[in-house]
Amino acid sequence: MNMNNQMEESEASILHTYNRFPVVFDHGEGVHLYDSEGKKYLDFAAGIAVNSLGYHYPGYDEALKEQIDKLTHISNLYYNEPMTEAGAKLVNASRMDKAFFTNSGTEAIEGALKAAKKYAYIRDGHADHEIIAMNHSFHGRSIGALSVTGNAHYREPFEPLMGGVKFADFNDLDSVKAQITDKTCAIIMETVQGEGGIYPAEREFLEGVRALCDEKDIILILDEIQCGMGRTGYYFAWQAYGVQPDIVIGCAGGGSNLGGLITPFMADKLEGKNNIHFIAVEPASCPSLTRGRYAFDFGDTGQTTPLMRMYTLGSGFMPSPNHSGGLRYHGMSPIVSKLYHDGMMEARSVEQTKVFEAATMFCRCEGTLPAPESSHAIRVAMDEAIKCRETGEKKVIVFGLTGTGYFDLAAYQAYNQGTMVDYVPTDEDLEKGFATLPKVEY
Repeated sequence: MNMNNQMEESEASILHTYNRFPVVFDHGEGVHLYDSEGKKYLDFAAGIAVNSLGYHYPGYDEALKEQIDKLTHISNLYYNEPMTEAGAKLVNASRMDKAFFTNSGTEAIEGALKAAKKYAYIRDGHADHEIIAMNHSFHGRSIGALSVTGNAHYREPFEPLMGGVKFADFNDLDSVKAQITDKTCAIIMETVQGEGGIYPAEREFLEGVRALCDEKDIILILDEIQCGMGRTGYYFAWQAYGVQPDIVIGCAGGGSNLGGLITPFMADKLEGKNNIHFIAVEPASCPSLTRGRYAFDFGDTGQTTPLMRMYTLGSGFMPSPNHSGGLRYHGMSPIVSKLYHDGMMEARSVEQTKVFEAATMFCRCEGTLPAPESSHAIRVAMDEAIKCRETGEKKVIVFGLTGTGYFDLAAYQAYNQGTMVDYVPTDEDLEKGFATLPKVEY
């Protein structure tokens, strides 16, 4: 049966609840989908953001097949090992007390609404409680979930819906306060609004709502069906709020990337408000911070700029011809150099084969081909994450991703073909650059 016939048969027998695209998908592999005629597609949708593992993720298929051979369903009247193990992992990841498993996000919302209402019923002895939801929100298509969805387009065909729901404006704390009464039992919102546009909750707003709920004994429901499960870089998006990074990592070739990344964090460190560990990462073949001299030098090879005090290899230094990772500048910005000189950050140098190894791994995991410059930071971020895994520490690691590598495909090809080699300048090589430093008395 060809694709058009398949679509016609589907329309003839399946209720038209969605306007589907004219394609019939047959199977998937990794981040790609294949239609029934063999055409390959890069999947940016991930099943409306629910298939974050892609297709045939290692270990996933095997785990499903293994469980099918054991049990598929015995109801929740009995215990079983996978449920117990999954519950323990979820509680550990969320740092909450209990987990409740459902078949869908909509069912999760229904369960949360019922839990809030029952809590208030047990507390107050009556059942006429109210729920505050957000305008432009989306929580599902069941009657209860639609009732707290702040989008008239979804709600109107099914009204009247569940009563006792009021709507406030997202990221407007005064709007929420205006809706609170003695009957309010819950406030429900997405930590990052999806259907209404990608709008994260502002820190002050979420903290304010949390404080209101604590003060008035109101249940706070955070819907993370779309933004949870690692999609924002945290297991749950709400875990990002109120958390300072432990490590900030940036690539350093002249200092603009690193300087822009660390500025807000470094300002607080200088005032004693944090103790973040900053790491400047540079290529081993152009090691201005790790092997350069703190001296006055020209900012260009033509020696036309004003002299600047910085870490430098000398304006006459030339990196090896096989250097492919960018960050070829002989010096470092005066500000970054001063911070490093005063011990406010660490500097590391990395060989280019290790850089492209990290870049290739990042591309396969995230679907983005990073620029080689940024990949220096990616390399060290991976190294730091591995250290945390070995020591059991939990750290928030921030690194700068500053561009794509589509103009560096020849270098990627050299790495994948095994022709890329590392070159680390000898002390004699560096002395040739140092010899070009101007003679300055200071």
